Amino acid sequence: MNATAQRISGFRHVVKVRQHRLNCDEPVEHDGDDSGPSPQELLAASLASCTAVTMEMYASRKGWDLDSVEVACEYIPAERGCPTKFTLTLRLPSDLSDEQVQRLKVIATKCPVHRTLDGEVMFDERVERIELAA
Repeated sequence: MNATAQRISGFRHVVKVRQHRLNCDEPVEHDGDDSGPSPQELLAASLASCTAVTMEMYASRKGWDLDSVEVACEYIPAERGCPTKFTLTLRLPSDLSDEQVQRLKVIATKCPVHRTLDGEVMFDERVERIELAA
């Protein structure tokens, strides 16, 4: 998997993933133009969407009808002495059994983004110098 972010202006960047493009920026209160979600908001969006898709894929394999599923993610970045906190709210159809709901709750924690955020992460950073366009 690969993604790139290229500056457009100010803090606005175009993020490229395969053939897709999306904007990211900082809100006005952080000196951005608010032309797109912030990088941290994109992280919350990744967790929410991955959780929803993971539950939907599982339910599909089980033959369960998940006509309407919504996952809300609240993200509070780490601050001195406090860890990063994600709060996920799973909104599931009311006609699911308690057993189905409990199983989906377990499956939600197994989405790839959740597992990445919950696990050990390694970074390998390097610098490549480029010529500026005239």
